[in-house]
Amino acid sequence: MSAQDLAAAPLNLPWVARMVRPQTDCGVGERAPFVRQTFTLDVVPADAELRISAQGLYRCFINGQRVGQDLLTPGWTSYQDRLSFQTYPVGSLLKSGENTIDIWLGDGWHRSQMLWKKIALTNTWGDRLGAIAEIRSGQSLLLATDATWLSGLLPITKNGIYLGEEYDAREEVLSITGACTVDETFPLATLIPHETSAVQELAPLSPTRHFFDAESRSVYDFGQNIGGYVAFTVEGPRGATVVVQHAEILDANGVFDNTNYRTARAELHYTLQGGGQERYRPHFTFQGFRYARVTLPAGVRLLTIEAVPISSATRRTGWLHTGHTLVNRLVENTAWSQRGNFIEVPTDCPQRDERLGWTGDAQVFAPTACFLFESHSFWVKWLRDVMADQRADGAIAHFSPDPTRGHEDVAKGFFGSTGWGDAICLVPWTLWTHYGDRAILQETYPAMRRWIDFVWSISDGPIVQPPRQWGERGFTFGDWLQPGGPTEKPVPTLGDDAAATVYLYLSTALTARIAGLLGHEADAALLAERAAQIKTAFQHEFIAPSGRLVYDDQSSYALAIVHDLIPPALLPAARRHFKATIARAEGRIGTGFIGTPALLPALVKLGEPELAAAVFLQEEVPGWLYQVKRGATTIWERWDAIRADGSVFDPAMNSYNHYAYGAVCQWLFEGVAGLKPDPEQPAFRHVLLSPVIIPALSPVQAAHDSLNGRIEVGWSVDGDAVRYEATLPPGCTGTLQLGADHADLMVDGQAVATGRADLAPGPHQITFRLVR
Repeated sequence: MSAQDLAAAPLNLPWVARMVRPQTDCGVGERAPFVRQTFTLDVVPADAELRISAQGLYRCFINGQRVGQDLLTPGWTSYQDRLSFQTYPVGSLLKSGENTIDIWLGDGWHRSQMLWKKIALTNTWGDRLGAIAEIRSGQSLLLATDATWLSGLLPITKNGIYLGEEYDAREEVLSITGACTVDETFPLATLIPHETSAVQELAPLSPTRHFFDAESRSVYDFGQNIGGYVAFTVEGPRGATVVVQHAEILDANGVFDNTNYRTARAELHYTLQGGGQERYRPHFTFQGFRYARVTLPAGVRLLTIEAVPISSATRRTGWLHTGHTLVNRLVENTAWSQRGNFIEVPTDCPQRDERLGWTGDAQVFAPTACFLFESHSFWVKWLRDVMADQRADGAIAHFSPDPTRGHEDVAKGFFGSTGWGDAICLVPWTLWTHYGDRAILQETYPAMRRWIDFVWSISDGPIVQPPRQWGERGFTFGDWLQPGGPTEKPVPTLGDDAAATVYLYLSTALTARIAGLLGHEADAALLAERAAQIKTAFQHEFIAPSGRLVYDDQSSYALAIVHDLIPPALLPAARRHFKATIARAEGRIGTGFIGTPALLPALVKLGEPELAAAVFLQEEVPGWLYQVKRGATTIWERWDAIRADGSVFDPAMNSYNHYAYGAVCQWLFEGVAGLKPDPEQPAFRHVLLSPVIIPALSPVQAAHDSLNGRIEVGWSVDGDAVRYEATLPPGCTGTLQLGADHADLMVDGQAVATGRADLAPGPHQITFRLVR
């Protein structure tokens, strides 16, 4: 049983145990410590449970047997306010007579390096490790950490999230060399039951290719970029050290290249005990990689090696398959990027000296995440960290948990960006639509109000004018990493003021809607009026009488169209200008992080499904399918992470496992497959079925395991004839709504004249003819 299984009913008793700190702890980057206690039981209670946490990371062993299989416990939260504890049944590990419990401790997020270059931090949440644990049988306390516990040193001689791990198997016999001290200042009130699925190992991957580099080092290609680690078996002489390095790519010359890891060393060093086969996998770290380079000293043989993905995203709930192989690979690349970046928090990347819970990436990807994997408790837990890190003036941190909080002297101004901080409004709404979670709306609502008030205050009005300088109050990332196009005729970029104002409108209108759902009628009316004011101001400031938007770029039109910011009378003109921006980009994408999710839905909304299909399916850079053609197995951070000539973009900021642009999968599920949750009847109690028929993708099949059961939809095209099938589980109804480009609609053998039909639970056969 995992910690999650017991988290639903944790021990609801005051802590008797205290945080104990090993006197053998030598500090960050040094040899890892452990704490130990022996205790005697006359009778072993079958219901014995251990609840345990640590400052740092821990692994626990009782009588030499590991407790549970969870990884990177106690997890990563905003440690100033929230520290998770796990609960495990341990009756089967105990015995009559003397028992021994060992708790291994690693630096983890608590004190190993966070951030990069001049703002790199260590000892971010404290400079000492500690453990707190107790074993109970019902109300009876059997064991608790206190001043009688002892400590020693582990064979883990160095470890860190970015660093990797060094392990000396010659030191595996653990010795007690010191005592423990009790930290009476540790705030027990910060301890909370673990709120989501713990990180777990997934099925391991074997190498698909093995070759040697110019220095005769072995390079293994696992065929898939992952977040996880390498596990291996070796034999050789005592004292020899195996070194494993990691990389996501080979350069244009086929050379192992991890310069994009920046200051993240991301290495494993294993020193052999000698005398037989030895197996190793790291304890307190993970890497992002596809390739592993192994350096073997003389006399050492590598017997086995595999890549072990790890993730909090362990239960797949969404599948989409088409007749287009590159699109199918794009969907799986997105799923792999979610696995590799859902390691405790929704990170930007798993490889370089970052791996942070960026709010902008999270908000654009959350709907896709909820389609592909069960993600409810994962997002709830993260949102609570976002709220904990919210600043006094309402600003939301750029990432959460936020290492810069309390370290603003080193890392200034990492909060307050529109499009990023709006996650506090948009992610709870996603949890409402996908899971019907009213409680998270109620819990986050005060933070939403404070956020939109903060954004309004940046310029004291409905038009937001963010400062240009990083670190200044209200700085915004805008449409981050928008492709620039050729230098001779660069693709125009959405202005920060327009981007910020769009998001102020979006979050204000959404918060008004949420206020109404929660019964805050006065708030709902006030915020709806404010949203209308922002909309009017946007139209005056950013839309010319001709229907051209001021910045005249793809993101401007896409966002304005999707969110109904363009007056109906100007929509025909805006449509022409929008299409012109795509023509200037030669049919390619011209959007960044915040514009991309709106691009294809906006074109479809305007009645341009063929153009949406053309933009989506084109295979040149910038494009979704370009990176698939280049051999990507996850989503890239940059459209041009590898250029058309095979050269690598500047490694100073270049990740090959970044899920943000995978947000297009929301459109594949909701648009192409036509499977959209209805926020009026959330959690897929009612679905909106409006498939976008793209013949080049035929046949299309999609499935999603909702709270009511599996929903399946699919369509195929034969000439102009479309066959659409939908199966709705008990407790789920649907509304079919086709556009104007159809004729001869038949639903379950009955002719339908309007293009609209209500569907009951069960299977449905639908046919119609395309008219384009």
